[in-house]
Amino acid sequence: MTPPPAASSLPTDEAAAPRLKRVLVTGATGYVGSRLIPELLEHGHIVLAASRSESGTADYPWDDEVETREMDVSDPTQVAAAVKDVDAVIYLVHSMDVGDFARKDRQAAEDMASACTEAGVRRVIYLSGLVPNGELSEHLRSRQEVEQVLLDAPVPAIVLRASMVIGAGSTSYELLKRLSDRVPLLTPVPAWMRSRIQPIAVEDVVHLIVCALQAPDMNTHLDVGGPDVLTYPELLATYADVAGLRRRRFLVPGLPTRLVGRACAAIAQMPVAEVVTLIASLRHDMVCGNDQFRHELLEPDYALVGVEEALRRSLAPDTGSGTSHRGDVQAAAATDPA
Repeated sequence: MTPPPAASSLPTDEAAAPRLKRVLVTGATGYVGSRLIPELLEHGHIVLAASRSESGTADYPWDDEVETREMDVSDPTQVAAAVKDVDAVIYLVHSMDVGDFARKDRQAAEDMASACTEAGVRRVIYLSGLVPNGELSEHLRSRQEVEQVLLDAPVPAIVLRASMVIGAGSTSYELLKRLSDRVPLLTPVPAWMRSRIQPIAVEDVVHLIVCALQAPDMNTHLDVGGPDVLTYPELLATYADVAGLRRRRFLVPGLPTRLVGRACAAIAQMPVAEVVTLIASLRHDMVCGNDQFRHELLEPDYALVGVEEALRRSLAPDTGSGTSHRGDVQAAAATDPA
């Protein structure tokens, strides 16, 4: 089993205590939030974990190290109470539903921005998605709308735009894994799926959020991605090599996006709305427009995790330690969504 990665080089001693010390994590029990919290604690932050119920974090290994604040993002009163006496808010809320999700996400962002302004919060960090060229899907437009709400608010915001996040338990990774594992030797790939993507390991996502707390004041969005750019068929081939699978792919023209999404959801046994949304994004090049994030946030000697290493560590034997202090953040956790 691969040992957990070395500790980050960010300062942790008392002399270098974080300026933004009290941090509220919304979406604390979600995939990224549950892995972020141990890293925040390691770097001296006091973490307030927002959950829909006071007992919502009870199953997480860091539960006794955080203060839980009950918060439903659709309830402005709870949002206002949750952000009191915090220095920074990490906003990890976005919907993958269908229907009226865009209006709800926009309203939630407006309520959060207003509450943060009223409470004197000093920084908001939002994990968003890359915004490709061309006509955007409804979900990508919604992400962009939410980040604009936060950037237009009085409280400075840092928006991190990420492509596919690789890590055991993440929706994108689990879709890739299940499709690769379950589709037989000859794998049909829609011809429109040859666009380029720039995946990022969840270890790097977590590290960048912590770095964003340490960064000088700014109000901006930054594209973030790993060191490798490849097409989705190339990513499928890389996964097959790492997993020891023999797979051959052939391109199929003319397949509708929604039909492909529904078929993938059925094969992967994952929620249709989430899978259709993810599959639709593969029509675009999901690649960073620049590497400004390296200069603005990362330490000069920090090495981003490559695709092969991220996949290999995510495929390591299940220890359920992805959300613990001593575990590998790339690994699965018992609390990951089924």
